[in-house]
Amino acid sequence: MALPCVRLCARHKRIGLEVCGYATLSKAPRPQERNNDGPVFQYVGTNRKPNHKVFVWGFSFTGALGIPSFVVPNSGRKKPRKYQLTPYRLETEDQISSAACGYGFTLIASSTKDVTKLWGMGLNKDSQLGFQRTQHSRHQSYDYVLEPSPVALPLGRPQQTRVVQVACGRAHSLVLTDQEGVFSMGNNAYGQCGRQMVADEVYSGSHVIHKVEGFNSRVVQVACGQDHSLFLTDEGRVFACGWGADGQTGLGHHNITSRPVEVGGELAGVEVQQISTYGDCSLAVSRDGQLYGWGNSEYLQLASVTESTQINSPQRLPLTGCGRVVQAACGGTQVAVLNEKGEVFVWGYGILGKGPKLSESSTPELIPATLFGRSEFNPSVAVRRIHCGLNHFAAITDGGELFVWGKNVRGCLGIGKKDDQYFPW
Repeated sequence: MALPCVRLCARHKRIGLEVCGYATLSKAPRPQERNNDGPVFQYVGTNRKPNHKVFVWGFSFTGALGIPSFVVPNSGRKKPRKYQLTPYRLETEDQISSAACGYGFTLIASSTKDVTKLWGMGLNKDSQLGFQRTQHSRHQSYDYVLEPSPVALPLGRPQQTRVVQVACGRAHSLVLTDQEGVFSMGNNAYGQCGRQMVADEVYSGSHVIHKVEGFNSRVVQVACGQDHSLFLTDEGRVFACGWGADGQTGLGHHNITSRPVEVGGELAGVEVQQISTYGDCSLAVSRDGQLYGWGNSEYLQLASVTESTQINSPQRLPLTGCGRVVQAACGGTQVAVLNEKGEVFVWGYGILGKGPKLSESSTPELIPATLFGRSEFNPSVAVRRIHCGLNHFAAITDGGELFVWGKNVRGCLGIGKKDDQYFPW
């Protein structure tokens, strides 16, 4: 199943037709010349405050985009809208600070201290959006949620605790709070929710929202693979649980683990600053800028240290010419890293971003900075954040511009067409 996409927009600084730019461009003043020094373009006022809006695009048939009329047409539309090919504004009453997309479902969260601070939409057959009570029975839960619906967390101090981050896997979700730890919900067939597995458990209509225990210090980041989970603590330690058949838990075996266990291997004694997983490969970036990897390497994600298709224990990945790594992103078949200079390197299998002739690489390939807007007129452009879906990439520059490329499955790139994108757009 293709994934929906959610973009949190904190500014409207756009040059060219990109996400978050449509409204701004239509109101932009015409270019004016000052003397003969050339045109001066002013798209956004220098004193304008950032506006926090949410845009969605991609596969809408499960309700994951949160727009009910896409699934059940209103009087103004005759047919359902199966795909939304361009960014569409999602109206929310609260300021959204975190969002995550799973397989046909979406979680969004606000850092508010209000009682309601988490919402879900889309597929809910495994209660990955919590118990969504139907109008007809308080004992039944909706399998599909067509608009953002509140998810009630079992918080001890609901008016003091904030949601920091959300993460979504194939059919499970993680919610990180600032004061009350991590909560999990959804399918736990492989222990990915960090709780004991129950034989023949029925996940549909489940009320279970589990507080994940077993950490030696505060968790500061969570990440969901397809059926496993990673946790990073403030001491720089990584914990994992769930499906381990490809070694993606990094615990030195290929078994299922139903409670968080600290990841060792070459990560032992290393302080980690960021973790990433999405499919069955896992990555960690240390505080000194080194990259570590484990799990599936069927698509050459870990080819720098092994010829095998799996590694069940973390190993440091030697990245020649990449410099100090500050962030890593791991998709289904591909990997990306961002260095302190704002440069992006990619490898693995698929559409990597350097044209149709490059579909596989075991070594990091630099994406030219010009593809992210650097030029003689704008020489300081740098990428500040990167992300991977199953088969596509995204990058955000220091100017707030979003670039996407890769397989455009069911419109997941949001570029207004169904074609794949071989270069950052």
